[in-house]
Amino acid sequence: MRLTLTQRLSLVFAILLLVCCGTSAWMQVRSNQMHELEVVQGLSRDLASHIAKETVLMDTHGLMPNAVRELFSQLMLVNPSVEVYLLDTTGKVVGNAAPEGKMRREQVDLAPIQRLLRGDALPILGDDPRSLDGRKVFSAAPLQVNGKPAGYLYVVLFSEERDRFAERGATSAALNTALLSIGLVALLCLIAGLTAFALITRPLRRLTDTVSRFDIDGVPVEPPASTGVEKTASHDEIAILDATFRQMQTRLSEQWRSLTRQDQERRELVANISHDLRTPLASLHGYLETLSLKDATLSPADRRRYLGIALDQSRKVGGLAQSLLELVRLEHGFVQPVLERFSLTDLVQDIFQKFELTAEARQVELKATFAPNVAAACADLGLIERVLTNLFDNALRHTPQGGEIELSLRPNGSFVEVTVSDTGPGIAAQLREGLFLRPFNIGGARRDGGLGLRIVHRILQLHGREIQLIDIPGRGASFRFSLPVDEHTAEQGVVRSMNLNSPGQ
Repeated sequence: MRLTLTQRLSLVFAILLLVCCGTSAWMQVRSNQMHELEVVQGLSRDLASHIAKETVLMDTHGLMPNAVRELFSQLMLVNPSVEVYLLDTTGKVVGNAAPEGKMRREQVDLAPIQRLLRGDALPILGDDPRSLDGRKVFSAAPLQVNGKPAGYLYVVLFSEERDRFAERGATSAALNTALLSIGLVALLCLIAGLTAFALITRPLRRLTDTVSRFDIDGVPVEPPASTGVEKTASHDEIAILDATFRQMQTRLSEQWRSLTRQDQERRELVANISHDLRTPLASLHGYLETLSLKDATLSPADRRRYLGIALDQSRKVGGLAQSLLELVRLEHGFVQPVLERFSLTDLVQDIFQKFELTAEARQVELKATFAPNVAAACADLGLIERVLTNLFDNALRHTPQGGEIELSLRPNGSFVEVTVSDTGPGIAAQLREGLFLRPFNIGGARRDGGLGLRIVHRILQLHGREIQLIDIPGRGASFRFSLPVDEHTAEQGVVRSMNLNSPGQ
């Protein structure tokens, strides 16, 4: 049988309540009995002394049987709840008025009698001569003959007649009323306890239901039962646990979605890199195979052309492999930026010189605009150079003939903003989401398998910065990021502009 926590708690509570009520009833009955014994013995404590003073039970010759029997008969007739016995100095019963065959003991323990005579606390129970192991309250008085101890007058205060009457009254209305009262109190306590358990465990049941319906994929469950303010102000451990679990659920769902998204992005990246590698490798293999099979029939010019194409495809494969290795090193923490102070304007001039011949061959103008007071940057020179190289490489491959690529530097507080824009086709709105995290195509041409911008994004993340795709009227794709500057090395002057490979120059 499987029980819920609430049911188990209720069952344990009911059992404990039953035990407690039974113990309480037994203790109450026992207490009443002891109180009754104490009262009866206290009231009749001197009964035996009065009898001994008023009646001569013994003479110099010993027991006076007729006087004893006559006295015993009169006492038991007047008060049937008592039994009177005469004991010698050793506790042996030497006189009684019990019917034939009723006596079960011939000897009575004198220790309780001595305690009663000393005045010890009541009740004091002594041996019942009419029972083998029974003990009852009593009254006792010493007897003397000629100033010498001759025995004891022993009066049992609860006779057999009284015991039989008490047993017949065991099912009396008073006892039934007492038992009914105890049962009613137990029932009310049980109802109150079950109601309290239901109220106390309700948040726990709600939490259990929430946990059982928890979906790691982030399927929403019921809204949180309490706000952060209520959680802080509450001292209920279950309520705090409930709020904490909901926060953990939200974080786990977000992390799971992030991991799922990253896994999908990695799959797309691997698929696109595989595609980008397959094309140049197939071309490289084809031209090398042609050179191998037709070497004797190819002219020197064809041979040089085939070798040039093969080398170009080999460089593409090497570039993709290098970019992939660089991205892995960046994303797994193998590369950490080493901050240093350097001049951004000098770095831009180096970048322009690197792409000067390529831009001239494609008839693309390179333009740089520097605002006044451009301070030296504080970053990793090599990594920032890689950022600008990737942005320029992408811009050159997607800027049409006669177009323009512009880089501008503009101070913005304790940072300097770097903007790289071109006059190419730009990036469509549907491709902008996750632009720096997943591969993409523009007009059927792949931008380095998506690795270039991903590397840029990761490098700037290592510097604590972000790159943004912005819209500039009349321009294509425009990227902007900022770098912290060394404010003590600001370059004074006016706006400077530098043009390279302008058509017609």
